[in-house]
Amino acid sequence: MKEIIGQMKAELWSIFDYLHRHPEISWEEWGTTEFVRRELEREGYRVWTFADCPGVVAEIGDGPFMVGVRSDMDALWQEVNGVWQPNHACGHDAHMTIVLGVAKLLRRIGYEPPGTLRFLFQPAEEKGTGALKLIEKGAVDGMSFLYGVHLRPVQEVKSGYATPAIIHGAAQCIEGRIRGMAAHAARPHLGVNVIEVGSAIVQELGKIHVDPQVPATIKMTRFHAGEKDVNTIPDYAEFSLDLRAQTNEAMEQLVERLRRVVNGVAAIYGAEIELDERTRIVAANPDLDAKRLMEEAIIAVLGEEKCIPPVITSGGEDFHFYAFKKPELKTTMLGLGCDLRPGLHHPQMTFQRDDLLSGIEILARTVINTFALQGEKERVSITANH
Repeated sequence: MKEIIGQMKAELWSIFDYLHRHPEISWEEWGTTEFVRRELEREGYRVWTFADCPGVVAEIGDGPFMVGVRSDMDALWQEVNGVWQPNHACGHDAHMTIVLGVAKLLRRIGYEPPGTLRFLFQPAEEKGTGALKLIEKGAVDGMSFLYGVHLRPVQEVKSGYATPAIIHGAAQCIEGRIRGMAAHAARPHLGVNVIEVGSAIVQELGKIHVDPQVPATIKMTRFHAGEKDVNTIPDYAEFSLDLRAQTNEAMEQLVERLRRVVNGVAAIYGAEIELDERTRIVAANPDLDAKRLMEEAIIAVLGEEKCIPPVITSGGEDFHFYAFKKPELKTTMLGLGCDLRPGLHHPQMTFQRDDLLSGIEILARTVINTFALQGEKERVSITANH
């Protein structure tokens, strides 16, 4: 495989460079969709897209046993060198390059899956809603295994190393609105100052506790109140909260205790506080079989000493919705080391590009090993029945 991948290197870098130069934010990945569609059709895959949303599904082979590989597509909206623009600072351009590389590599080596092999290019991972849309579209119906990939920061996985599972936590963004009562700043007793209400919420958030053995945080990340007048008690504010927990159970506890805090602060100050609970990202629950197959592929490509245990991270990933919504689906996500610095979502994020080649081979071997395992199970079943 390495020799074939080496021959593909210039083509792969051309793909990466195009995707990196043409980032598109969540739910606007139409150009990316068209580019990915053309690349897959060129390789002979059956491809379909959607009229109402970006995204690509491609497959080859036939049969009831289905294996999938998924990549996210969207970029972040960031200030880069003083200009606000879409920016691939989470590695989704690299993920697409890897997964397209797997699709191309398997065709170049003449691999014919003894079943159905399907590739998913998913929109809106950064919004936490893209996986849910593809589930709604039936993209994983009938699928047995689904694999993902994510570049890891150098603090977690170094270049040349990889992990067969990323243990992401649960995450939720909550938007809030506070309505108080305006008054002259010289007569604060006649108003309800929404800034004071917001400050009280922040103070009370620090008193929310869950099981100390389970990492969990809740913090205010945005607050806006008042306009041009400085002598007026403001009566309206908007804020955002970011919640993180390593388990879904701990997240439930955080949200419930947040509601109590908000209700209590509202009662004390005589304010109205509304919470808009956005889509919650569920915590990872990697399958043991999928993780073992990924581990075997990592060892084959990088060596046993370069295969590290699953990485526990406080970040969230909507990839885990696939198994959460489809419990019969076996999933895991490759964590690929590439000396990514200074960190994910940093506008100047960089990484070692050659590590993407290892990611391609690891995922390709994982796919082949998964089909081989199923074939062995079927042979054992036939023998046992005769």
